[in-house]
Amino acid sequence: MSVTASAKVEITHAVGLHARPSVKFTKLAKTFPATIEMALTEDGPWIDAKSIVKVMAAKAPKGTVIHLRASGEGASEAVDALVALVTRDFDEAAEGDVHARTA
Repeated sequence: MSVTASAKVEITHAVGLHARPSVKFTKLAKTFPATIEMALTEDGPWIDAKSIVKVMAAKAPKGTVIHLRASGEGASEAVDALVALVTRDFDEAAEGDVHARTA
């Protein structure tokens, strides 16, 4: 994959990247035409960030740094949007709380 955008972000949501957060993550990823992948380490294995089954199977608990990479149309926007979603605690945090930080 020719990477045109990449980032990493720490998950600080209480349940990690589990059911609800995974659904929000993959739904957002699917709104972009870019190929988007995520991994729990820089070296992979890389999985399709648009696949709810694969994202949930990653079992990324609170404190995990997820690595994102994307290529194609909208790659930068996709990575930025996914990092923002994780940083906003999947939009489930109390107003004014910031629970994630970019790594």
